[in-house]
Amino acid sequence: MASDTSPPSGSSASGAPQRRWQATCPNCGATVEFASAASASAVCSYCRSSLLREGEALRKIGISAELIEDYSPLQIGASGRYAGAPFTVVGRQQIAYAEGSWNEWHVLFDGGPAGPRSGWLAEDNGSYVMAFEAPLPEAAPKAQELILDRSLQLAGQRWTVAAVTRCHLRAAQGELPRPPQLGAERQYLVAELRGPGNEVGSLDFSPGLASSNAAPIWSIGRSIRLDAMAMQGLRDDVNSKDLKSRSLECPSCGAALTPSLSSTRSIVCGQCHAVVDISQGAGADLEHYAQNNGMEPQLRLGSTGMLQTETGQAITWQVVGYQERCDLPESSEDEQTFWREYLLYNKIEGFAFLVDTEEGWSLVRPLTGAPVSSRGDRIDWGGKSYKKRWTYQAKVTYVLGEFYWQVSRDQRTLVSDYEGQGEARQMLLSREQTENEVVWSLGRKLDAAVVARAFKLAPERAAALGRDASSLSDGGGLLRKIVIAFFILLILVLLLRACSSDDCQAYKDNYGEASSEYQQCRKSSGARYGTSGGSYGGSYGGYSSGGGGHK
Repeated sequence: MASDTSPPSGSSASGAPQRRWQATCPNCGATVEFASAASASAVCSYCRSSLLREGEALRKIGISAELIEDYSPLQIGASGRYAGAPFTVVGRQQIAYAEGSWNEWHVLFDGGPAGPRSGWLAEDNGSYVMAFEAPLPEAAPKAQELILDRSLQLAGQRWTVAAVTRCHLRAAQGELPRPPQLGAERQYLVAELRGPGNEVGSLDFSPGLASSNAAPIWSIGRSIRLDAMAMQGLRDDVNSKDLKSRSLECPSCGAALTPSLSSTRSIVCGQCHAVVDISQGAGADLEHYAQNNGMEPQLRLGSTGMLQTETGQAITWQVVGYQERCDLPESSEDEQTFWREYLLYNKIEGFAFLVDTEEGWSLVRPLTGAPVSSRGDRIDWGGKSYKKRWTYQAKVTYVLGEFYWQVSRDQRTLVSDYEGQGEARQMLLSREQTENEVVWSLGRKLDAAVVARAFKLAPERAAALGRDASSLSDGGGLLRKIVIAFFILLILVLLLRACSSDDCQAYKDNYGEASSEYQQCRKSSGARYGTSGGSYGGSYGGYSSGGGGHK
């Protein structure tokens, strides 16, 4: 029997009572409560039955799989405010794909003249995005037209296709705006678009839409911090108490693995340095791989330092991950470079990267949007111009700590680096492309002394920061330069000896410098003794006098 109730526990984030609709689960008899009369379905919290609303009754349409325990700080019943409007978290979708899963939380706003409004609070590169479904004024592109990194015009602006992901709805919880299409056999595409206004758009080709020839679901979102939404009712102390119970056993050596962040998807064993994928939860067969030891990071895991964000605010960052990377030269004649990246975390700001290269340090953060305008090798972002410096293949060679993405062996990306022009000369833009995704990041150059002060390094350790990245090659880069310099010096010595030697020395010694024998010898070999008639052109030892593509 359905009923309308307004219990005290149903108060919204604004304190006003919110009407709720209740019915009995047809499978187990438990009470199922709806916060919105417009919601189409719910998942029973007791038996996990997927329930469809039909008038005043509920009908069972399936069973939801168990949710992977990912220790998200969000939970059903949490509340907050966005753009001044109060909302409550009422449902959750856990979407699985080849490299793990992500959450989309269904939030219900108290509404206004138009009544309650649904939104989605989703995970995005270690942070959160608040998105709203919206109608498209034009026909949506077909799924096969959505090619990675292609630009398109949609909803009145230009977008870049940043990811095309094949996925399925693995599990659901709570109240949802439409019936969940559960199961690995119901694969569908989600295309992620990013725009110059720091927005992210999404085209959802859900299986239920394909069967009815309906257009994909279009939504637009913006990045948002949890603290900016004044969230209440989050999971208590999720980053300490709950995570202690998440301790896993390393599948390589048996040592305990205890992640310190709720968003961790990969973790490196502190004992054997195996890289372990924990994106599928504690009950899964944990994928892992062994790796060779790298260099000891100059900024130790767990250490903290105060650095300014792009807004100028100084906040405390903690080092939670570390990776060593190198480029993959196109030619054996090109010099290989190495650099280090420290993954930083702040519970308010999310994640950032502190990058250490041979050219210096920079603090880099992923963008929600993406530049779409291009003028040859120049792009614009935030009203500033950037010029391309390099495009190259990069590979991860060694990792330590925890990461919010799934780390794989020898991960490779196509990287394009851009340098700010004019007043933006201290700024950097970076584009990284994998097989399935394009991510843009914005960075700011830092002096090594700033990094040393931020992390309170001792003088002897601070002095090493300036040469930190070049040491990654185990001396290979320096050794290569020494060998090349010695080789060039040897060539010069041989050339000088050739220019100053006298092939007729034996005649000179035996007959004297004024002898006819000596003078005749000189005439017959004159091009080889201090004359300009000889030629040493062409290529020698890889160096061409005609110029070449050498660094």
